[in-house]
Amino acid sequence: MRDITKYQGIIPAFYACYDDDGNVSTQRVKALAEHLLKKGVKGVYVGGSSGECIYHSKEERKAILEAVMEVAKGKMTVIAHVACNNTADSCELASHAESLGVDAIASIPPIYFHLPEYGIAQYWNDISASAPNTDFVIYNIPQLAGVALTMPLFHEMLKNPRVTAVKNSSMPTQDIQMFKMDGGKDFVVFNGPDEQLVSGLAIGADGGIGGTYGVMPELYLKIFELCKAGDYESARPIQHSADAIIYAMCSCKGNMYAVIKEILRRREGLDIGSVRKPLTALVPEDMEQVEKCVKMIDEAIKTFC
Repeated sequence: MRDITKYQGIIPAFYACYDDDGNVSTQRVKALAEHLLKKGVKGVYVGGSSGECIYHSKEERKAILEAVMEVAKGKMTVIAHVACNNTADSCELASHAESLGVDAIASIPPIYFHLPEYGIAQYWNDISASAPNTDFVIYNIPQLAGVALTMPLFHEMLKNPRVTAVKNSSMPTQDIQMFKMDGGKDFVVFNGPDEQLVSGLAIGADGGIGGTYGVMPELYLKIFELCKAGDYESARPIQHSADAIIYAMCSCKGNMYAVIKEILRRREGLDIGSVRKPLTALVPEDMEQVEKCVKMIDEAIKTFC
């Protein structure tokens, strides 16, 4: 029987950390990991969308994960996203992640070329075989990957005993219910869309992995606490407040992750740089909106936490 308790909770998607010249900074990676550990989150999801993984080399991704593990190993659950746009590099990252002792590896489907489902299954199984002693998490994010995790593909992947979970970032919460029903009692499903954590937990998600969790973990930790106690009535206004903050962060010219990083700098004194091109950095006219977001987060935490 699997130990799924290590996956039940709030798991922020880890942000890319750069120095002032835009190079990956392992010092700042460690600082962010320490920050999240002190906040009391369940774990971290390293090298995914929030980590700007598609703009990093294999070497950078290895260095980031190594730095996270120096801080987190044995203290937080670590899920390493290892997908690249070719199987060989993905397998290399999977093997490296297992050597560090991560709790799980994860992968989106191959992007750009629309492969048949048996090709996607082969890609995932090849990656999983490169980390034979490590749990495997399917990352379902059809709006970005261009490919959805269908039930036939899901059933095919369940033949692999290492397939432990789905990180479900499709918008219908019904998908969470379907994966939970067919995955079995020891199968884990993570809610992906931050804007619907309450509804995801209500329909059966074990926890959440989210890109805005790291900038306001207090709110999501409170949502999880209330939902696990069955108090959805109290959790709902916190979700509404978090959603309003997300919408505000997305209204700048700069990319949302650039906004998040500036908020962390202002609220927490944590400097992890900006974003890597072609993602758009903040512009001067964004700063008023950033300050508004800071105040919204401060007020929400004061009100609900």
